[in-house]
Amino acid sequence: MLIFHVNITNMKLKSATRPYLQKARAQSAEATAQRIIDAFLARLMSQWFDEITLDLIAADAGVTVQTVVRRFGSKEGLLSNAVKIMGAQINAQRATPSGDITALVDHLLEDYEKTGDPIIRLLALEPRHAPLKEVLDFGRSEHRQWVSDAFAEQLDKLDATTRKCAIDALVIDTDVYTWKLLRRDMARSRTEAAAMIKVLIQGTLSEFSEPD
Repeated sequence: MLIFHVNITNMKLKSATRPYLQKARAQSAEATAQRIIDAFLARLMSQWFDEITLDLIAADAGVTVQTVVRRFGSKEGLLSNAVKIMGAQINAQRATPSGDITALVDHLLEDYEKTGDPIIRLLALEPRHAPLKEVLDFGRSEHRQWVSDAFAEQLDKLDATTRKCAIDALVIDTDVYTWKLLRRDMARSRTEAAAMIKVLIQGTLSEFSEPD
């Protein structure tokens, strides 16, 4: 009876310990995945995508290449996961009270000052790396949805055809290429760029405003 009781007790202890160990392993795996993504994003902020190797990412994250491949499959798979995380961060950065165009432009430029150059580099490589298209299309879709949400108050007053044209124009007004043209090609200050983008947005909203 004593042996039987000890065995039952051991079984209960193992049963209680198993969920704890599983949770700890899951948390460790998640932390490792986050380190890999952070390492990749750090590289992406300053390097071209085709210059970044899995060996570099693994070394930065303190893991083996096999761990990176097992978790993300490939560099393209890692990029896909990283972009989704970036998308959530960008949406949080751009969050603005409805109707406050000055704050909206300020938040938009705050985002582009951090992510604009890496995005431009990815766009430049798109014709050479087919897997990049899916990732960049996701970004385009997210930006268009952000425009629709940010200007919903004005856009919802328009008929479907006019609304689509207005969104097209606002996407152009706030696109990363518009930021690049102003900040990099024309070498305008951030204040000057913000003022011009605000003018573009206000012109679009005026052009597509609901008739009196």
